[in-house]
Amino acid sequence: MRLVINLFLAAVVVGLVWLLISSIREPIAFQSEKERRERAVIDKLMEIRTAQDLFRNITDGFAPTFDSLSDVLKNGKFAVISVIGDPDDPNFTGEIIYDTTYSPAIDSIRALGINLDSLPYVPYGHGAIFDIAADTITYQKTIVPVVEVGVQRKVFMGPYADRRFARYDQKYNPEAPIKFGSMNSPNMSGNWE
Repeated sequence: MRLVINLFLAAVVVGLVWLLISSIREPIAFQSEKERRERAVIDKLMEIRTAQDLFRNITDGFAPTFDSLSDVLKNGKFAVISVIGDPDDPNFTGEIIYDTTYSPAIDSIRALGINLDSLPYVPYGHGAIFDIAADTITYQKTIVPVVEVGVQRKVFMGPYADRRFARYDQKYNPEAPIKFGSMNSPNMSGNWE
């Protein structure tokens, strides 16, 4: 009888130790995986933001779709304006010459290491694509282009896309997006900054 009680107590102790280890391991694993996945998504969003800036330099607006973004950056050209003479010098009496040359945008894209074909896809998203929207708004009596690109955390968080993990991080909400830009103001900053 004593042996049975000792075996039962040993099993209870082992079970409690396992519960203790699990309760410590889960928040550490969650935080590590969250940081790794969010960093990959943020890096991709920063690439998209750079691509949108380049698109704006060519078209004076933002791309509403990844297809138009890719098409313009593959086939468009940047205008490079060289100024000969100093238009700001009040003592300059010569002629000011503006010389415009064009440079293919794809050269800049390659130099930056941006892959336009994989740009729309969310890291760890299993083929999911970032939400993208672009338009123009009237802001302080001026028509300005705006853009917003992002994705909800639940798309890329995999097994951690559950609200119960908010107990390990008070700010964690799988429904909240990671994004840059705004459709209400000319703002290109990310909500992670």
